[in-house]
Amino acid sequence: MSLSRREFTQLVLVSGVSLAGMGLVGCASQSKSSTTPPVSQNRTVTDMVGRSVTLPSTVNTVATFGSVGVLNAFVECMGKGSLIANNMPATFTKTNQWAMQYKFAPQMTNEPVLETSNGINIEATMTLAPDVCITMTQDYAQQLQDAGLNAIVITWDNTEDVKTAVTLMGQVLGVEDRATDYNAYFDQMVAKASSLTKGIPDSNKTSVIYGDVEALTNPHIISEWWISAAGGKSVTSALHKNNTLQYTMENLLSWQPQVIFSSNSNLAAIYGDANISSLPAIKNKQVYLVPTVAHVWGNRTVEQPLTVMWAMNKLYPNLYSEASLAEDIKYFYNHFFCYTMTDAEISNIINYQ
Repeated sequence: MSLSRREFTQLVLVSGVSLAGMGLVGCASQSKSSTTPPVSQNRTVTDMVGRSVTLPSTVNTVATFGSVGVLNAFVECMGKGSLIANNMPATFTKTNQWAMQYKFAPQMTNEPVLETSNGINIEATMTLAPDVCITMTQDYAQQLQDAGLNAIVITWDNTEDVKTAVTLMGQVLGVEDRATDYNAYFDQMVAKASSLTKGIPDSNKTSVIYGDVEALTNPHIISEWWISAAGGKSVTSALHKNNTLQYTMENLLSWQPQVIFSSNSNLAAIYGDANISSLPAIKNKQVYLVPTVAHVWGNRTVEQPLTVMWAMNKLYPNLYSEASLAEDIKYFYNHFFCYTMTDAEISNIINYQ
């Protein structure tokens, strides 16, 4: 049985989880944050590595460097995708995997590319002169700072870091209320997943592996969290200590995962690999491509609550239906990204190919 949004709201209210801000800070109010400082004042924020950065009172242009998909998603989630002033580097535009980025921030098509395979194009960045630059590396931040530019560092090592990063982005963009709203939503969706899967005994939980079973890698330790939050049992959890995990074919065959959430889009190769044909996930056609929307859902992204719900739908469709998932996807992107998903776009996410 799945819960509708109305039923879930009632569940959360009964359980005492605050819904303050839920649905109250939509796109219509994105530029009306009561916490935006006066126009005449600069302000100082402290980023996630302890650097103090002075910013103009109102940020009108943002440039992202390095993990551009992740960083753009943070900006877009705050309803400020229109402020992104750079295009995505060539590593992101050589395929159509990131096509939704140009729907969330269509102006990027005509903006300059600020990175090459050699790193930041400082001259082009100085010419653009964005109000704030956002990166996930201190090296990039130092280069930008040395060029006289404002640079914010976001880090993401632990699950809760996403909420800290969102809080920081709310401060940077002057939309603290939206950040509070997102953080409440994150907690509420995790609680929703927990309420739906709490009756499944550990012995009956579906065994799962995330990543590329052809390359024998799991690209992100965050997957151990979202698989568990979705009610699954990750077969790599005992080995996965650092961010990226490399394992052996012997490991994979001994684990016998029932479901594969794949970061490799070549499903034909996976199903055709004789080496893994004995896996239950292969035999039962339970290999699912993890979506990329603003970013790759299986990796670090503000879309992580949807990752949990999407995975739960694949693992336990009797508990959480595609119709419920479609409703949650539509709400999330409308409410936070200020983008109304079409039915076709939602269907493509649910059954990603």
